[in-house]
Amino acid sequence: MSDQLTAATMRADVAEMLYRDPGETTDEENLFDCGLDSMRLMMLMERWREAGAEVSFVELAERPTLGHWTKLLAGRDDG
Repeated sequence: MSDQLTAATMRADVAEMLYRDPGETTDEENLFDCGLDSMRLMMLMERWREAGAEVSFVELAERPTLGHWTKLLAGRDDG
C-alpha cells in the first residue's frame, strides 16, 4: 500500500461513495449490499490507482469488503 493510500483513506473514500460516516462501515460488510455500485467502484479504483495502488476492478468486485481490499492493497491477501 502506498504512503498516500492507507486503510483510513480507503475507509474515508468508501464512506464518501456511500454517503456515510467512515465509522459506519465494518471491515466485513459487503459494500454492494450497502449501496456501492459498479460506477462508484470504478471511481474508487481509479482514485486508488492514482495514489499508487495496482489493483483491478475484478479484484475489488470479487470480494467487496474493506477488510479484503485493505489486505489486497497491502499485498497480504490471504485468499
